Amino acid sequence: MISQTTRKLLPALAALSLAACASTHGIAPEGTMRSADRLHSERALGNTKLSNVAWPGASWWNGLGDPQLDRLIKDGLADAPSVAAANARVRKAFAQAGLAEAGIYPTLGASAQESHIQLPETLAPAPIGGKLMHSTILSLNFSWAPDIWGGKHAKYDAAIGQARAQEVDVQAARASLIQNITQTYVGLDQAYEMRDVAAQDAKRNAGLRVLAAQRVKAGIDNQIVLSQIISAEEAAHQQQKAAEQQIVALKTTLAMLAGQGPDYGLSIERPNLNTPAIAIPSTLPSELVSRRPDVVAARWRVEAASRGIDASKADFYPSLNLSAMLGVAAGNLKDLFGSDALLVYGGPAISLPILDGGRLRNQLRGSDADFDLAVAGYDQAVLTAMRDIVDAVQTARALDSEIASAKASRAAADKSARLTQQRRQAGLATQLDVLNAQKPLLQLDQQIKQLQSKRIDAWVRLNVALGGGVPVNEAAVSTAFDKKNDSKGNPQ
Repeated sequence: MISQTTRKLLPALAALSLAACASTHGIAPEGTMRSADRLHSERALGNTKLSNVAWPGASWWNGLGDPQLDRLIKDGLADAPSVAAANARVRKAFAQAGLAEAGIYPTLGASAQESHIQLPETLAPAPIGGKLMHSTILSLNFSWAPDIWGGKHAKYDAAIGQARAQEVDVQAARASLIQNITQTYVGLDQAYEMRDVAAQDAKRNAGLRVLAAQRVKAGIDNQIVLSQIISAEEAAHQQQKAAEQQIVALKTTLAMLAGQGPDYGLSIERPNLNTPAIAIPSTLPSELVSRRPDVVAARWRVEAASRGIDASKADFYPSLNLSAMLGVAAGNLKDLFGSDALLVYGGPAISLPILDGGRLRNQLRGSDADFDLAVAGYDQAVLTAMRDIVDAVQTARALDSEIASAKASRAAADKSARLTQQRRQAGLATQLDVLNAQKPLLQLDQQIKQLQSKRIDAWVRLNVALGGGVPVNEAAVSTAFDKKNDSKGNPQ
């Protein structure tokens, strides 16, 4: 029940609030959220297969067809410090939201105090002066500042928005870890292929060296030709050793990404990867904002910033504080619970800032700037998402063309090598001609594998750009945001 005194104060409270409203005049955010559908990509993504199921699934990397990669990712998600750190940040953010929520509710506390005092006779004459006096106080203390203008609820909502953003950041950390493991695994596959090509080239040069030595001995060739072949053979051996070293390093990296020790990497076998086809969703970009964890997190931060503006505006209005104390006090314990020992204190208090040196207006300007920053961050996240998608698709298309050309060149080189072998069998060419005809084949094999690795990497980047299959839901933040914003996208 509101006391008679409080009722008398309410008209004054209303009058003061009207005076306070004018102090926010001229302060408003400048940022405006824009739809992702404004980012047209029809021409840039033309001739790319559209699919209703092209959004990555929760285990999109299974499209590479390697069970070992699935095991590495599962181990990484279970033990990676980056994911654990992101989870800890979420817990801290929700704890901070809980602190903000606690300010909404009344507080009730109990206290017990015993004190002793002796005043000097020079200050107070006897019988008070010079006598040690005792007092005991038992009390219940009640305090409540009603959230009349919604400022405390706005602070709580802002804290919840930040916590939700941190929660989505966990999914972003998981997606980043999956991307790093997958790309490193693709690099390991390429390193194995480079080692094979180098070993084949070393074997070919070894055959050339034997033939060249025989030709030098027979006086057909000179030492210059032999030295060049020996140099090429050593270079192939060096490439083979470099590839083997890279294999070891990449296995160690995969072990670290999986949250394991270096010995874990020794159990990693040679990858066996497919090259999946490229396709994009038919609902791009309208659904992108609900698929990318960084975009969803940015949207939550916009919502949090908008509620921060509400909280800053509420500080301009008068505040009402209700407090009460009920207890007993006496000079000795036997009188403590008598009717004469009752101690009561309480009543409402109203406060309103009048001269604060511009603190509240600058605080509101800061909240508006935070909102503008959050909107800019959201817009940038959407732009980055579209750039990542277009870049991955265009890269994949270019690589598909390069791979087709390289395979056509290899087919021609293979035909030439087979014809040379046939000529040798017919006595029209030498073994030296056969070995020389194999060199373009090895070079093209190396080129094709490098292109295929880049092509798989483009597919990986596309899946990550499309959200990485993480289970985020933008609907909740959209509903919360739209309730508190006008049609222009600014906080009300």
